[in-house]
Amino acid sequence: MPAVLTLNSGSSSIKFAVYVPGSGGLDEIASGQVDALGPAAKLILKTRDEKTSTEIGEADHVAGLRAVLNALRPVLGETHIAGVGHRIVHGGTKYAEPIRLDETLLEELDELSHLAPLHQPPNLTGVRAAMTAFPDAIQVGCFDTGFHRGHPFENDTYALPKRFYEEGIRRYGFHGLSYDYVSGYVEEHHPDLKDARIIIAHLGNGCSMCCVKGRAPIASTLGFSSMDGLPMGTRCGQLDPGVVFHLMAQGMTADEVHMLLIKEAGLKGMSGISNDMRELLASDSPDAANALSYYVSRIRREIGSLTAANGGLDALVFTGGIGENAWQIRERVCEGMAFFGIAIDPAANEANREIISTGRTKVLVVNTNEQLVIARAIVNLL
Repeated sequence: MPAVLTLNSGSSSIKFAVYVPGSGGLDEIASGQVDALGPAAKLILKTRDEKTSTEIGEADHVAGLRAVLNALRPVLGETHIAGVGHRIVHGGTKYAEPIRLDETLLEELDELSHLAPLHQPPNLTGVRAAMTAFPDAIQVGCFDTGFHRGHPFENDTYALPKRFYEEGIRRYGFHGLSYDYVSGYVEEHHPDLKDARIIIAHLGNGCSMCCVKGRAPIASTLGFSSMDGLPMGTRCGQLDPGVVFHLMAQGMTADEVHMLLIKEAGLKGMSGISNDMRELLASDSPDAANALSYYVSRIRREIGSLTAANGGLDALVFTGGIGENAWQIRERVCEGMAFFGIAIDPAANEANREIISTGRTKVLVVNTNEQLVIARAIVNLL
């Protein structure tokens, strides 16, 4: 029986899932991730029967994928991997739809690495490792920027001379695979919201928000790079470009400023403690409290901005690791938002139920599934 394998190869981890054809579409038979690539990597494998955790020691992306394959062999048995799908963060202006990957295309995508330096290089490393491991399988790239290519021009551009837009300096948006899944899920399971004006908040170590009308993308908080909009685990979010010029005038190099804004800023930088939301919520540090206040404030401001861009608000959806699990953040975001029709049931919110709203505007908590979006794309190309 053929199967498809999905890979999300990040800067320090590899997430994976295996799907086989089922009566209702695709059935997941295994999933997991390799955490902490480097000197002390760990493999987590979940099957229908059990969940295991194995220390694998020193591992780069190639060694990590090898560990995944070894762990999957007894699960797969005689099952044949017919296709491998990959999350590719950046498709530039040229690539939006899922596409079969080859070395020529990988070289082209590698030229976009400066636009997503934390994500694009490890994404492509994972593709090349999979090409070696599965030479007979098709390799499929699914682009996180693809979902947003339908934005109206005013939500896709900057106030720069036209030639810069034509050269590719525009608002790309990211987390598109998550938005694709969540908007489809809402349409399927909440038919009253089929053509609604919806804001989706993807809150994790990386954060963004977007608004859709039905499933059509309208606007996103992320722009040219993955540093715009909301503050994130280690990324700054919205920042006056004058700050960059000021820091460079004080002697910092471009590379030093870049690393500051993507590695040492955000929740980690503001709190001085951690980029882990669980640690910050448990902390009694005033700096942690200030970081959380800023984080919530930015989310609330973007709700206003995206509501204006979308001509109103019918539903607010929380997703991502923080959005799905941190009820305290959802509570603070929704507090005092009755003017948008937002009101929530505290008990439903603390229990992480799917519907947590009591007001006119529906508020949902939806577990995203980017891997399933990728798996469906593989099947379509097969």
